This record gives sequence, C-alpha cells and structure tokens, in this order.
Amino acid sequence: MGTKKVTITIYGAEQICASCVGAPGSKDTYEWLQAAIGRKYIDDPIAYEYIDINQPQEEEKHQQFVKRIMEEDLFYPIVFVNDEMVAEGIPRLKTIYQSLDKYGIQLQAYRIQE
Repeated sequence: MGTKKVTITIYGAEQICASCVGAPGSKDTYEWLQAAIGRKYIDDPIAYEYIDINQPQEEEKHQQFVKRIMEEDLFYPIVFVNDEMVAEGIPRLKTIYQSLDKYGIQLQAYRIQE
C-alpha cells in the first residue's frame, strides 16, 4: 500500500503581520506544527516547507501566491496541505488534522497520547 506524499507549506515572514499582534511568529508556527503533527501522526510521508514571503521565490507557484498575499493583504502564516489552504493567520490544529485525515495519514495509534 503506497502512502501518499503530503506537503505542508507554510508561508510567513520574520515580521509578524500588522493585524496579527499577539500571534506567534511564522517560524515558530512552522516548528510548532511539525512537533504537533509528529506527536499525532506517523509523519514519514509528510514533507514540510517554509516559504519566507520577503525572499525571492524560484518556484512559479510560490511567486504567484506571495504576490497574492501582498495584493490581498492576507494574514500570515498561511498553511497549505498540498494545494489546499487550511489556515490563515493563527492556524487551528483541528482543521489541519482533518486535512491530513483526508489524505489517509496514519495516526500514531500505538503511542500513549498525553
């Protein structure tokens, strides 16, 4: 049974967005998400990528989306699971978990949940 590869992409910036006062920084969110997902899921099939919206992007899809963040003044960090936006601003784990469940990512079933 081949497991699907899921890519979790986080778009963010060093600076917290003006409307996001009190929100954790994008890099912190990126690390926190990896830890949270790793506790709940067997995350071997998951790849993580962090996109700094203030850096030049090589990939077309990232260039396009960064442009959209700027033009539409979206809140960041923004979290994608594959090509689906699952969080804008402060991410909710529940929404991200639901998305991972959809892709059939396996739970850490045999580990004791704290």
